[in-house]
Amino acid sequence: MFVAEVGKIFAGGGGEGYAMAQSLLLGYGNRHGLIAGATGTGKTVTLQILAEGFSAAGVPVFMSDVKGDLSGIGLPGSDQHKLHGAFMKRAATIGLDLQYSSFPVTFWDLFGTQGHPVRTTVAEMGPLLLSRLLELTEPQEGVMNVAFKLADDEGLPLLDLKDLRAMLTFIAENAAGISATYGLVSTSSIGAIQRRLLVLENQGGANLFGEPALELADMMRVGPDGRGRINILAADKLMGAPRLYSTFLLWLLSELFEELPEVGNPDKPKLVFFFDEAHLLFDGAPKALVDKVEQVVRLIRSKGVGIYFVTQKPADVPDDVLAQLGNRVQHALRVFTPRDQRDLRLAAQTYRENPRFSTEEAIKEVGTGEAVTSFLEDKGIPGVVERTLIRPPSSQLGPIDQGVRAMLMAGSPVAGKYEAMIDRDSAFERLKARAEAAAKEAAEAEAAEAKTALDAKEARIEEREFNAARRYDGRRPEPKKTTRKRTSSSDSVGETFAKSLARQLGTKSGQAIVRGILGSLFKSR
Repeated sequence: MFVAEVGKIFAGGGGEGYAMAQSLLLGYGNRHGLIAGATGTGKTVTLQILAEGFSAAGVPVFMSDVKGDLSGIGLPGSDQHKLHGAFMKRAATIGLDLQYSSFPVTFWDLFGTQGHPVRTTVAEMGPLLLSRLLELTEPQEGVMNVAFKLADDEGLPLLDLKDLRAMLTFIAENAAGISATYGLVSTSSIGAIQRRLLVLENQGGANLFGEPALELADMMRVGPDGRGRINILAADKLMGAPRLYSTFLLWLLSELFEELPEVGNPDKPKLVFFFDEAHLLFDGAPKALVDKVEQVVRLIRSKGVGIYFVTQKPADVPDDVLAQLGNRVQHALRVFTPRDQRDLRLAAQTYRENPRFSTEEAIKEVGTGEAVTSFLEDKGIPGVVERTLIRPPSSQLGPIDQGVRAMLMAGSPVAGKYEAMIDRDSAFERLKARAEAAAKEAAEAEAAEAKTALDAKEARIEEREFNAARRYDGRRPEPKKTTRKRTSSSDSVGETFAKSLARQLGTKSGQAIVRGILGSLFKSR
């Protein structure tokens, strides 16, 4: 059985010197937890068996697969597995009737290769988390806040990175006017942000932003058989960009906190969230961000969400957050340095002591697959620390091949929903349309100005001709129109000659011609 008793998840037990049964109470599953221990001591198996227990109890689970070996939850274990004999021996020791079984899984992947694409929009991520993701300075974070505020005021949706880039370019081009309304905006800060965005894109971060955005309901599904679906985020490649990994998971927690209704103290959690490599969330994080994590951890339990941090040492988690983690599984800590010794001592001090053994010595001595455990009891009281043999998993231990993964993805209830990206009208398109309209208006104004200048030039030419005619003719001709009238192609040769002759009459050569004509007339008489 996966749930040894109604309302409990059986975690393990033992023989002489070990607890006979250690179970996590479902009613306190939303009081959060910690799975800690050195590399290779069995944290992944503990994570797997707790996920199985929650799923069997009808609780959806979200977990990140950092090493790529949690995908086996989608297949049943096998008596052909090399550890089958050891599993059956362990099951007999702790009194477990081990039955192999698979569990309903949904695979997710920010890069869209090992799972369904998972996205959010730039607007949903918000300026605080985005600034943390880009490792911005305080002035640069201020510019980011201006960009988000201006986008809201101007009705410019920020959906993907090209929208954010276009918004920053718009601010840079209109920095003077924007600074007067929203505060000083430095073009050097904008340039620095643009460079950070380029780095993020090179790391594959552009895949995170866009539509269709993830609907949280798709991560909180329960199958027809009543078992909660286990959502597995492929994080082996994502770990190459640890800031992107931790920021995405923190965003997911924030979204759960904001969207889920208050449920008080439910009989079981609405969702359980396992945060592997939890130290990445806090490494180099500004105080404002750590305070936000603490707030989410403290308050999200009333939304029915349990958060379980998986890390090497309890010291990786800030004290204010660690104080919220009531269910604990501590695998072995290796002590090689004075700092390791200090971390071991501090870890031991966080447990309720058991008079039968030294907690500090037990944490050093437990082997692979063993742990020191403490789960919340009735009324939320921390249980006495116990040495525990962790139960074997019912699903396959280790990864599945790509063919099986593809088959499970095809049978997923969200298959085909997120695969095709949608690029709808947003800030990039709207700012581009504005720029094109402004360019067209400027071109039309320039053309009108050029036409006006040409008309003025032609008027000046005609004015000079008019004044020249007055000087030579001695009389004032009829004023001409302000625009030049071109000779029509329909004028006859005679008309053309007459016009030419008329122009020459005011000149000396014209007068000579007249005298010549008149002279010949007199002579002919």
